[in-house]
Amino acid sequence: MIPYTVNIKLAARTLTGTLNLQNKTAVDWGWQGLIAQGCHSSILIIDPNTAQTIQVLEKHKANVVKVKWSRENYYHNLSSPYCLRLASGDASGKIIVWDVVSGTAHCEIQEHSKPIQDLEWLWNQDASRDLLLAVHPPNYIVLWNGDTGTKLWKKSYAENILSFSFDPFDPTNMALLTSEGIVFITDFTHSKPPSSAGKKVYIASPHASPAHTKPAPAAAPAPTGAKKALNKVKVLITNEKPTAEAVTLNDCLQLSYLPSKRNHMLLLYPREILILDLELSQTVGVVAIERSGVPFIQVIPCAQRDALYCLHENGCITLRVCRSTTAQEEAADPEQSSHELIYDLRSQCDAIRVTKTVRPYRMVICPINENNAALMVSDGRAMLWELKAHAGRATGNPSSSLSPLYSPVSFCGALLGPNQKRIHDLCLNSMIGQTLISGEALPPSSNQQEVQLKFLLTGLLSGLPLPPFAIRMCPPLTTKNINHYQPLLAVGTSNGSVLVYNLTSGLLHKELSVHSCEVRGIEWVSLTSFLSFATSAPNNMGLVRNELQHIDLPTGRCFAFRGERGNDEPPIEMIKVSHLKQYLVVVFRDKPLELWDIRTGTLLREMAKNFPTVTALEWSPSHNLKSLKKKQMAAREAMARQTVSDTEQSAVESSVISLLQDAESKSETSQAISAREHFVFTDTDGQVYHITVEGNTVKDGARIPPDGSMGSIACIAWKGDTLVLGDVDGNLNFWDLKARLSRGIPTHRGWVKKIRFAPGKGNQKLLVMYTDGAEVWDTKEVQMVSSMRIGRNVNYRILDIDWCTSDKVVLASDDGCIRVLEMAMKSASYRMDEQDLTDPVWCPYLLVPRAALTLKAFLQLQPWSGTFTMDITQVDYNEKDEIKGLIQEQLNSLSNDMKSVLQDPELSLLQRCLLVSRLFGDESDLHFWTVASHYLQSFAQARQLTASTAEGQARNEGAQPSAQNHLDICHDVLCESSYFQKFQLDRVHLQEVKRSSYEHTKKCADQLLLLGQTDRAVQLLLETSADNPSYYCDSLKACLVTTITSSGPSQSTIKLVATNMIANGKLAEGVQLLCLIDKAADACRYLQTYGEWNRAAWLAKVRLTPAESSDVLKRWAEHLCSPQVNHKSKAILVLLSLGCFYKVGEMLHSMRQFDRAALFIEACLKCGVMEANDSSNKLIEAAFLDYARLLRSLGLREGAALWASRAGSAGEQLMEELFQGEGGVPEAILGKEELELSLESSE
Repeated sequence: MIPYTVNIKLAARTLTGTLNLQNKTAVDWGWQGLIAQGCHSSILIIDPNTAQTIQVLEKHKANVVKVKWSRENYYHNLSSPYCLRLASGDASGKIIVWDVVSGTAHCEIQEHSKPIQDLEWLWNQDASRDLLLAVHPPNYIVLWNGDTGTKLWKKSYAENILSFSFDPFDPTNMALLTSEGIVFITDFTHSKPPSSAGKKVYIASPHASPAHTKPAPAAAPAPTGAKKALNKVKVLITNEKPTAEAVTLNDCLQLSYLPSKRNHMLLLYPREILILDLELSQTVGVVAIERSGVPFIQVIPCAQRDALYCLHENGCITLRVCRSTTAQEEAADPEQSSHELIYDLRSQCDAIRVTKTVRPYRMVICPINENNAALMVSDGRAMLWELKAHAGRATGNPSSSLSPLYSPVSFCGALLGPNQKRIHDLCLNSMIGQTLISGEALPPSSNQQEVQLKFLLTGLLSGLPLPPFAIRMCPPLTTKNINHYQPLLAVGTSNGSVLVYNLTSGLLHKELSVHSCEVRGIEWVSLTSFLSFATSAPNNMGLVRNELQHIDLPTGRCFAFRGERGNDEPPIEMIKVSHLKQYLVVVFRDKPLELWDIRTGTLLREMAKNFPTVTALEWSPSHNLKSLKKKQMAAREAMARQTVSDTEQSAVESSVISLLQDAESKSETSQAISAREHFVFTDTDGQVYHITVEGNTVKDGARIPPDGSMGSIACIAWKGDTLVLGDVDGNLNFWDLKARLSRGIPTHRGWVKKIRFAPGKGNQKLLVMYTDGAEVWDTKEVQMVSSMRIGRNVNYRILDIDWCTSDKVVLASDDGCIRVLEMAMKSASYRMDEQDLTDPVWCPYLLVPRAALTLKAFLQLQPWSGTFTMDITQVDYNEKDEIKGLIQEQLNSLSNDMKSVLQDPELSLLQRCLLVSRLFGDESDLHFWTVASHYLQSFAQARQLTASTAEGQARNEGAQPSAQNHLDICHDVLCESSYFQKFQLDRVHLQEVKRSSYEHTKKCADQLLLLGQTDRAVQLLLETSADNPSYYCDSLKACLVTTITSSGPSQSTIKLVATNMIANGKLAEGVQLLCLIDKAADACRYLQTYGEWNRAAWLAKVRLTPAESSDVLKRWAEHLCSPQVNHKSKAILVLLSLGCFYKVGEMLHSMRQFDRAALFIEACLKCGVMEANDSSNKLIEAAFLDYARLLRSLGLREGAALWASRAGSAGEQLMEELFQGEGGVPEAILGKEELELSLESSE
């Protein structure tokens, strides 16, 4: 047995090249951790950690214009497993939903035949995660079921829709970017199309100054760049259609809601980014580019921090972070600190060289960690940038006004232990601390480090250059070379370089710059060396410069094979290497052929002037190899004896030892001389000539007259006893040399460009290339096996063909791709688990569903052994070795940092769950554990503070100021009330500075009244000018607000008026009055009665005492659980923020989320916020028992035993079951059905 075997089975794959302009927007980075990218009509799946293409999906007939990964915000179990699902839309209006691992289309959707404008999976309800919203041009929105392909509803709008964006905080709100402006929809649901046409607002382009700006007096100096931009955008959004001169063109490139704070949206223009506050429809921040700066193409807002990733036209990615508002008091220039959101440039990466064909297309960022960006370039490159934080002060000019960024002191949601290991650059919010808001103290600087951010290029994927290509596969695998064989494909390109790809991995093996002009053809002369030729453009005499180079791959040595020859001669048509790799024929267009000896590099014969013009040529595969082997053996013995007489000497010299590249014969190559070989060729009349070559003698053999049925012969192929001729009219002529028969077959496909026999003994398959496609023929049966034709089953032209193994072909096509296909030449998607990757990829989604869940359980908790291990074979796990191996591969592919953190005993259960949810890209887990870990710790801390009577103890606990440790504002109403209030006040303050019309002032006053800021509100109310129709009303309101006394009668009157107002449809006004007399709790109740749940939650957070607000939010949680809303996942988060941990445990258990329930209850017990007493024991035991059963069904027996041992009497029973069948059935064989049964019985 050979110790080292080669993987001969090549996967079907596609090597991709440059992108089409329509692919520009077709890229997406999913929660699954992979990037999908459209390339012509195929889709690449890229693993950003190892920079490998791990799948290519082919089924679209037109260019792919949009791709979207499905979201992962649902609870994963066996019935809804971790799976890679991708939706893609193409230029012909077709949408395909893919199962990426198997490379198959799950369903296909077609509505219109125009390019899909936008796609998004709905993530906002628990009922179904299969809903896909698409924009079909010109103006339709359609909601599809992406699982079955059925249409749920369709709605048309008045103008052309360019894209849409969902409000991440309130799924019923969405905004459409249309050709004229923005349409806001506030009643979006999946059950029926939006009823209204939406609220239309027009964008006055920031360059056209609206009428409101006062014309500057002529004497005044013109304001500079950024200031000017600010003046222009004072009023930006108008409800009436702007006048023609006010809006030249809606050049808004993009609109997105900010995921970091509620009710904010950004609009992107080539030279500025506008941040709008939607409650006021008013610009509250501008990022403008100086006149000399590079314009924007795209911007991606982050969720974890208020930061923007911007892509510029030179391919530079910049990160801008919102400045803390606390720093504004120090600003010396009062004009400068005119309150607004300022985004400071914190980091930028290097630009690329932009040319006519190379320009940046799109950037995507990792949605899980938000600290990795990928840039897609039009030439097919993907550049992977990682954001790194390193400690230290800015070294630049000391006067720079940027306030420092601090790194947070916690890791995975908890404070760091004294010697705990951590990963610094885990995600964006573990790199930069929270942005402070005014009214907050700066953190004690002792334990906080200042950080600088920088981008690091961590990966680069490059595609093929522009077509045309010339391709040639290296010599085939044989029993002799199996030990060191590599399936290499040489690709000659139009710029003169030759790329060598290893087809096992699909990666570039070497790129060699060989020629100065387009490579026309390549022929291999051994497994590691080849000849390639290129011809320059012809001069006015029709003569060119020919380059014929010999390249040795291991060393890269490259020399001109024909020496000084090659200038000003007719172009080379083809080169052909003989079967024993001894001779080379070079055929020219209008010049007799040359015959060379390859091993010595000498010219054997240049044919006479009267030699016939060659149209096609092929070497004969028959040669006397047996006699050579005899000579070789004799030579070896002679060498061994070292007694060589002259007569034997000549015999040794005539042996062809170099041909059989054996290690032993290296010493004799110097004396090699050749065996006899033959070739046949045809002339312009179709006559077949036969020529024999031996050493340097060339003999002319028999001539066969032309076949009348054939036109001019274009190519010949010869294998065994079969010779095939192809002509310019599409006829194939099969000659059986043994039986002396010939058969002509007209294919009616036009010019036969190339024909090649498949490698392998007795394999008589033939690959034929035409101008419009290719066919595979079986020459034994003389019948066609498979065919492909442009326009019928593919949409690309074929440029070159070859066989890469005995059953796979490789085709180069004009869409810039090279495809390795099965003999049937069908599409090239492959199963991802079947291919051989050079670097292991961490992606649990590639495992079978059960194995992925096992891996998660294995990482989340292994207290059974006392130590943590990264080796699945060390635990009692009953499963097929194959699956064990796959799980172990996943574990091995984790980075060393990650392994050391996961094995660190200091890592708490909560931190571990958070980390694993990040690793898995599990959106729903991540939200749950982030909120859970925050509130478990803060409630535990509060409990310790109240419990600890000892003074020293208390001081120790409270060392960490609570303000520093609040949830990020992107969690909105889940944040602590105190922090939420500060944030809202800050925001109103900003709105107040920015207001520019009566409407805005009124809204500000209303907000201030609700927030209880009565003095400020009165000032705003008194600003109303006398000619305003509501002047009287506002003045009275101001009087009312100032004179409200807490006397009984006035209170009851106001309350009566307020309730009447609410009953008569004036809800907002009634609520305001109730807030004035401190009856905010009643106000919340009314809001909830009228279905304004979000508003009620907001008001409760900013106005009520904790107990009252808790009541309001509990009612909201109940509402979210109701069947018509069915948003239990949100309800659980709300209850977590209230500290109702027991209720959360019950809900998780009733929703059958057994692993989450058990781990959560365990964390509660550890933090001391839940006690195991008679009332809670029932829940605790039930949860632990169900988790034990789940672990048993996954095959993790020790884990199951551990949890069962803590689950009371029922657990003892399970323990018996676990260990009774030691000699019997392994538990893993228990199927899913039995698991379901056991789970149901437990309920």
